[in-house]
This record gives sequence, C-alpha cells and structure tokens, in this order.
Amino acid sequence: MLEILRKRRSIRHYTPQAIEPEVLAQLKEAVLRSPSSRGLDPWEFIFVTDKPLLEALSTAKPHGAHFLREAALGVAVLGNEDKADTWIEDCAIASIILQLACESLGLCSCWVQIRLRPHDQERSAEDRVREILHIPPHLRVESIISIGYPAKSLAGHARETLKDHTIRTNTYS
Repeated sequence: MLEILRKRRSIRHYTPQAIEPEVLAQLKEAVLRSPSSRGLDPWEFIFVTDKPLLEALSTAKPHGAHFLREAALGVAVLGNEDKADTWIEDCAIASIILQLACESLGLCSCWVQIRLRPHDQERSAEDRVREILHIPPHLRVESIISIGYPAKSLAGHARETLKDHTIRTNTYS
C-alpha cells in the first residue's frame, strides 16, 4: 500500500485506450468494499464510459472537470444523506479507495469535486451532473473520479516535500 501511495499522482491526460471489462469489474468491487460509518453504505456509483456523456460531464463546472472528456471512465460518487449523516465522509472514502485501486491496476485518476461547486451563476455543478446522468433527487453528488490509462507519467512526490510539520505526537504542543 505504501508503494501505491508513493507513486500515486493526480493525472489529467489519458490515452484513448478503453478499460477492459475485467478491470472495470475490479474497480466496481473495490468501491463496494469501501468502509462506511456503521456499515450503512450511503453511497451509490454511476460508471460512465459513454464518450458523449463524459464530454457533457466535462462541462459540469467552469474549472477542473475538462479532463473528463479524455477519460475512458468517469465514476460519479453519489450519497444518500437520509441514509447516514456521514454520507460526505463515506463518499470521500469510497472516492479515494477507487483512486488507489486505479493505481494498483495501472490506471491513473483525478478527483473532480462536484459538491458545493458552481456550474454557472444560476446552477450548481451538482444540478448539472444530476441533469446529465438522470440522478434522482434523494441522492447527492459528491465527486466524479476521472479514470484512464496515463498519456504521460509523473513521478510520485519526493519524501522531502512531505509536510512533516503537520504531524504531532501525543498532544499538539
């Protein structure tokens, strides 16, 4: 696991290669194995491989979603706030589990924040995604994870760039 964390980077440029069905199946299993508070599993997922839908999702917000148009896969991570008060945390955990699974399978990924982001001056990014993917009103959209095979590789962050000063032992002082 530590090696996966050492090499993982957010990648926004992908090759046109499709993701194989057996790899998609492993990604689906990975998100379903995500931990959730009290085992309530307040999340649902939409695996999007349709290019016109990915193109539409790339316009969900003015910045930080454009790379979905190049992706082989976008996974919308949805939460049911009526099922658990921890839906945001549980969806965030599922999102990162998915990203780590991608790394372990030779794929790359990037988080697209949707919740609390604008689409334009009148609508939220969440409302735009809800419209594109026909998401029912009882579900919220936390994120979309953009996934594909990397068009270029980036080295992991060097150990010396980590912010060791943010870790304390026993107490803050």
